[in-house]
Amino acid sequence: MAWRRAVWDSDGWREWAACQEAEPAIFFASGSAPEAIEATSSAKAMCACCPVAEECLVFAVTTNQDHGVWGGLDEEERREVRRAWRRASRRAGSATRVAS
Repeated sequence: MAWRRAVWDSDGWREWAACQEAEPAIFFASGSAPEAIEATSSAKAMCACCPVAEECLVFAVTTNQDHGVWGGLDEEERREVRRAWRRASRRAGSATRVAS
């Protein structure tokens, strides 16, 4: 996946999101109560069949969305993706400086 800076809906991707008519609460459930776990699972299932899940995830990672399910990933999963993205960006920057 190519990480690029996302601008809120710059390409109109939200228009195609599977969650457009969904209750937002399922994407922002918190805690470990069975209801929250079920809501998070429902949100991830909706993302799994969404045609713009990648765009949503890129937006969430590049704009540091800290809460909810975005692009099929919850907060912890996105934190790991963000860490990996930053490491890759630093390595790419170091490689560019060394090659110059």
